[in-house]
Amino acid sequence: MRIDILTLFPEMFSALGESILGRAQKAGKIQINVVNIRDYTEDKHLKCDDYPFGGGAGMVMMPQPIGSAIEALDPEHKARRIYLSPKGKTLVQQKVFELVEEERLLLLCGHYEGVDQRVLDLYIDEEISIGDYVLTGGELPAMVLVDCVSRYVDGVISTSSLVDESFSDGLLEYPQYTRPQVYKGLAVPEVLRSGDHAKVDAWRREQALKITEKYRPDLLK
Repeated sequence: MRIDILTLFPEMFSALGESILGRAQKAGKIQINVVNIRDYTEDKHLKCDDYPFGGGAGMVMMPQPIGSAIEALDPEHKARRIYLSPKGKTLVQQKVFELVEEERLLLLCGHYEGVDQRVLDLYIDEEISIGDYVLTGGELPAMVLVDCVSRYVDGVISTSSLVDESFSDGLLEYPQYTRPQVYKGLAVPEVLRSGDHAKVDAWRREQALKITEKYRPDLLK
């Protein structure tokens, strides 16, 4: 999968070169291309934002640099083009499963007061939010989306690691334990040390239901 990320602050995405995503890129499983929108502005001062028509606080990202960048990167509109925005539909696991089927994603990170509406009308397929709150820009949401989707690209993470995690079957994940067997008076549940796989599976299912009922009862409806 190829993911193009359009941003005014490419340095923020250095984190995507670490850990699992870093290894996946080195192995050629995913290609993450971070693009500086300023490279496409026609303004000699590299200006990419201006005051909003009608007045108001803040600045709005101009359409020309963004449009030129998208046209250069995806001239035939082969990528799924997404604008990270608090106005978008909330990112949920089902949407992640849909996006992982795409060969290419193009993510636009807004900043300041957002982007000129004509960019959305002309170039963007959908808007996605990571929650009902407002951030200073779309860079962090873009990283969240890239991490969520990349995990399900074939070969990035072993399939067995994706089976019983939160939301994989509509429930939150059961508790996990490792060594030492006893830590500050708290012991690993005996069933996990029993070697009885059927009992372990039953315990994990029971715990997942309890945790989901406690923290996210809406998932059980």
